[in-house]
Amino acid sequence: MDILKKIEQYREEEQRLKWEGTFADYLEIVKENPIVAQSAHSRVYNMIKDSGIDEKDGKKVYRFFDKELFGLEEPLERLVEEYFHPAAKRLDVRKRILLLMGPVSGGKSTLVTMLKRGLEAYSLTDQGAVYAIKGCPMHEDPLHLIPQHLRDDFYKEYGIRIQGNLSPLNMMRLEQEYGGRIEDVKVERIFFSEDKRTGIGTFSPSDPKSQDIADLTGSIDFSTIAEYGSESDPRAYRFDGELNKANRGMMEFQEMLKCDEKFLWHLLSLTQEGNFKAGRFALISADELIVAHTNETEYRSFIANKKNEALHSRIIVMPIPYNLKVSEEERIYEKMIAESDVSEVHIAPHTLKVAAMFSILTRLKEPKRSDVDLVKKMRLYDGESVEGYNSADVEDLKKEYNDEGMSGIDPRYVINRISSTIIRKNMESINALDVLRSLKEGLDQHPSISAENRERYLNFISAARKEYDEMAKKEVQKAFVYSYEESAKTLMDNYLDNVEAYCNKIKLRDPLTGEEMSPDEKLMRSIEEQIGISENAKKAFREEILIRISAYARKGKRFDYNSHERLREAIQKKLFADLKDVVKITTSTKTPDEQQLKKINEVVARLIDEHGYNSTSANELLKYVGSLLNR
Repeated sequence: MDILKKIEQYREEEQRLKWEGTFADYLEIVKENPIVAQSAHSRVYNMIKDSGIDEKDGKKVYRFFDKELFGLEEPLERLVEEYFHPAAKRLDVRKRILLLMGPVSGGKSTLVTMLKRGLEAYSLTDQGAVYAIKGCPMHEDPLHLIPQHLRDDFYKEYGIRIQGNLSPLNMMRLEQEYGGRIEDVKVERIFFSEDKRTGIGTFSPSDPKSQDIADLTGSIDFSTIAEYGSESDPRAYRFDGELNKANRGMMEFQEMLKCDEKFLWHLLSLTQEGNFKAGRFALISADELIVAHTNETEYRSFIANKKNEALHSRIIVMPIPYNLKVSEEERIYEKMIAESDVSEVHIAPHTLKVAAMFSILTRLKEPKRSDVDLVKKMRLYDGESVEGYNSADVEDLKKEYNDEGMSGIDPRYVINRISSTIIRKNMESINALDVLRSLKEGLDQHPSISAENRERYLNFISAARKEYDEMAKKEVQKAFVYSYEESAKTLMDNYLDNVEAYCNKIKLRDPLTGEEMSPDEKLMRSIEEQIGISENAKKAFREEILIRISAYARKGKRFDYNSHERLREAIQKKLFADLKDVVKITTSTKTPDEQQLKKINEVVARLIDEHGYNSTSANELLKYVGSLLNR
């Protein structure tokens, strides 16, 4: 009954939002809230802006997109700031077709769908309210009723510019139904809906020999010619083409570059002049955002054809590359799996991350800098801290190639292989090795992978496997540490005591005997060597730690295990190094004794409780790590 109640509430809300009145009443609404008279481009921009904007790494992140599109912050910021924002300000870019260009499964269709669904929801809000001449099949802007010679006066009074002319149908209705009395013309609030063909249209090309231009611009209703006496009577015309129905909102032009030329000619006038030709009428005004999408190959072929120059100059191309961040790629797979019927299948930790690493490596281009390899580049792009590199290095790497992310393995291929793995294992637990194996097997079946790329991709699978090996060892070793955080804290406190004594040139006092002793150089070096601190650099590193402690003390903050990233890494590695033999013996013993069995059960329990494994995946991980340590 809950769902029926919600349906009823939605219906009641829609009824509450409905409005109908005269043009004179509408002008009062415009005076009070001028935003209702905004253009289609302005409405799209305000819809995105009103959803909220965050800052991330100095870039704008629009909340409108962040639940569906991942890792595309920079292309989306460029799209909003270079197209929607200036178009909303009535600058010349509003007279351009927006063409999203990118590889398959890169998010282009998702982006367009989000704009459509967003406009539907936005038209139900006060900020996104849309009003139209009642009974108009094109839901025409009521302000078109203002005669041309009065529009300057209207602008002075209301501060709103009017663009476009009254359509032939409404011109006739104004005279015949309202006797020319503009103020009496009926106006209603409309709600965008793709299903009801209100303010949102979609055009998809088919066989050019059979597809009629009427699909775009409407057609003559021959059954009414006898009644109205002429084909040029607007009442004898069906204003039901996609360009008609998408007026005031947006139209998606699917596979635009595959269209026959006669369909594209109408876009020339529509984009530049804001009108198009239909039937035996004067030009019909339309205010709509036209969005098309294509891949790079088709686009290059299109611009190479000189016949397309006029249309090409009326297109703004926005590249939509693949995501290049591992963590965001994980989110893509999580979303795809959550939308399926296998969302309950246990996926072991790091499984999706390893698949994402493989995907990202295939999309990255070899760095021109000799000190950076692809794996290091992948980490830097994902925001990981890599010793010796900073944010300026990341920006330099991004500037090396303009087309990075326009090729590589697409998310659909990866999710297909993950799905295959899930089905093969009878909907049980799957792990990173299962998925890597499936990715490798699938390369032979992928139709568009060349022999050269196949070899590269196999190398990337090996690189992802190496990364997983390190993650797996670290996970198991961490689980083997009893009260891990406590052990790390104790080791760190011991290290800091010795560092303080070393830097201040003082002695330490033995807690048991009370006798003075020199700082434990062996202990300090055993920790520092874990992160490559040389003998010559040890003094500077220790002084840096001491300065950090002082800075924390001045701010009244406590220096703890997580206060210095490199020191934390060194402590972890030292603990793991000390435990390596214990882990090796315990995990690789085929017939463990009682003590070893107890230890294994404790580790399995910790992997389940603290790290997100289930019993199957935890035991598989232990077995695998045992084999790694015995190599």
